[in-house]
Order: sequence, then structure tokens, then C-alpha cells
Amino acid sequence: MSASTNRQAGGLKATISNPRTSQEAKDSAKERLEDLSANQDNSDEYDDSGRDGVTAGKNTGNVIGGYKATLKNPRVSDEAKQNAEEVLKEHDAL
Repeated sequence: MSASTNRQAGGLKATISNPRTSQEAKDSAKERLEDLSANQDNSDEYDDSGRDGVTAGKNTGNVIGGYKATLKNPRVSDEAKQNAEEVLKEHDAL
């Protein structure tokens, strides 16, 4: 996925989650995001396989930092914290 496509997807996701956006705009954004996802090149550049590709194409330090932040965030579910802990243990970062 190109940087431009990532920005488009991010904008569409923001529109969908914005409480001030009309339902019509949200529906349109959902359709466009689905189209964008359908047209996405399934190359190795983007790995959506979950924890197996945790750091694929990303800065490992930033990814680890995000998981550490998850452990301390009171708004994160226990399940997410458990997942973050497992990932950190797998990367010897805990």
C-alpha cells in the first residue's frame, strides 16, 4: 500500500469514527474504504497477518513502544494487555 493510499484510508477511517459526520458521509466512506481495500496490492509490503508480522516493514522500536504503552493504558481491555504482554515476551522486551 502506498503512502498516499495509507493517508486516504486513514482519512476514511477518521470520517467513519467521527461523531460529527453525517450517516451519509460515513456510509460513503465505508464504501470507498472497502473499494480501496479490494484494490489493494497484496504484496509483502503490508502484512496484515497479526502477530506473525508484528514488525514487518515497521520500526521495531516504535512497535515495541506501542505495546508497552498498551500495558499502561487504563482504557485498554485485559485481553489486549495480555496480547501485548505476549508480544513483548516474544521480542524479549518485557
